[in-house]
Amino acid sequence: MFERKALTWLRSWRDKKGRKPLVIRGARQVGKTSLVEMFSKEFDCYLRFNLDVADDLKFFEKEQSVMDLYNLLLASRNKTKSKGSTLIFIDEVQNSPIAIKMLRYFYEELPHVYVIAAGSLLETMLDRNKQISFPVGRVEYMALRPCTFDEFLGAMGETTLQDMLRNAQVPEALHPHMMKLFNKYSLIGGMPQIVAEYVEAQDIIALNSTYQSLIAGYMDDVEKYSKSETLRNTIRHIITNGWNFADEQITFEHFASSNYKSREVGEAMRTLQKTLLLELVYPSVETNLPIIPDMKKRPRLMWIDTGLVNYAAGVQSELYGVADLNDAWRGKIAEHIVGQELLGQTNSFLEKRAFWVRDSKNSQAELDYLYNSSRFGLVPVEVKSGSNAHLKSLQAFMLDSKSNCAIRFWNKPARKDMVLVKKKDKDGVVEKSKEYTLYSLPYYYAGQIEKFLEQNNK
Repeated sequence: MFERKALTWLRSWRDKKGRKPLVIRGARQVGKTSLVEMFSKEFDCYLRFNLDVADDLKFFEKEQSVMDLYNLLLASRNKTKSKGSTLIFIDEVQNSPIAIKMLRYFYEELPHVYVIAAGSLLETMLDRNKQISFPVGRVEYMALRPCTFDEFLGAMGETTLQDMLRNAQVPEALHPHMMKLFNKYSLIGGMPQIVAEYVEAQDIIALNSTYQSLIAGYMDDVEKYSKSETLRNTIRHIITNGWNFADEQITFEHFASSNYKSREVGEAMRTLQKTLLLELVYPSVETNLPIIPDMKKRPRLMWIDTGLVNYAAGVQSELYGVADLNDAWRGKIAEHIVGQELLGQTNSFLEKRAFWVRDSKNSQAELDYLYNSSRFGLVPVEVKSGSNAHLKSLQAFMLDSKSNCAIRFWNKPARKDMVLVKKKDKDGVVEKSKEYTLYSLPYYYAGQIEKFLEQNNK
């Protein structure tokens, strides 16, 4: 197992005052268990319980005091109370209402014990079992997603390039090598098992059986997601056919040439979204903060991982040896992997991506993403090759926005341009003009926007 950046997040949780039990959210096979196993090596005593296993679930079948439960858990693993640090990991916690309830009492009565819980289907199981509810204000949450390009470099042993990337200072001489690595990452994706197998064998074709098993596993979960036969069938249809619509604005009615109605597809999509397998990204018409999604407009369909999209949609061959990701599958893979990188930088499961459309019936203007920078406000993001003259949607956005900089991702080295955009009336008279900074960045900087802006937008 290679190191994940989430280890840094876990260490921050461990070291802070007022720490609460931590609930790790994430789709199946994003590495939650492996992450905690790696983290456990930093503790004197480690107790792990998988509530999918009957022998572990039985410890959480009856009400008891948290001290009695703690002693029982120690005894079950032939451990005694440690003078050092103790970590308890409760995996698939959604299988036990009592286990969820006890998180509160660990926080209130045994704050010196470190407790992590994890689950893959938490919200869907909570919806189905109204007896289950997490103790409000007594737990913390962290989202775990597929590996980022940063983590991929670490897994590949490219630690020098990894450090350069983290500092957003990749020399232009190394740009071709970085692009080859990023293209490879864009092809295989960031599912931890896929990355680990590729690092070991360096064989892309051999990964197909693992992709298939991952998708089959998601399909097997349908029974757990669903409360009706119609919902089960609709979810199966989406998991089978929905990959072909990655990065597209979709319509629920008759999705993917089905007979399912809008209400049925909407319910299935939202159910899958709760499992973090996909995200419905709604557009905003705002050019300034706050970003307010327009739920009346069609959402873009974004899946958990670009590598899974490539396999399931059958477009892997388009990416072999491609010079520019924007040339593959009408540019959808480039946009999808940039979106995946943007989301992968946060551990908040409440984080949502957004894109922009002009609020006009006669306009087709659209921007790929809106990035909310902690220091620089709203930053529009385009994923597009070519000259600045072709960025018409970006220019339309900047005219109405308070933003003073924008980002375009492409396959070339980093570049900075000052762009003057003008709006003229029908007689050619300039009504409005604005100068802004356009940063054209290589795709591999998609996860380093904040760092890059800190260094270059002073």
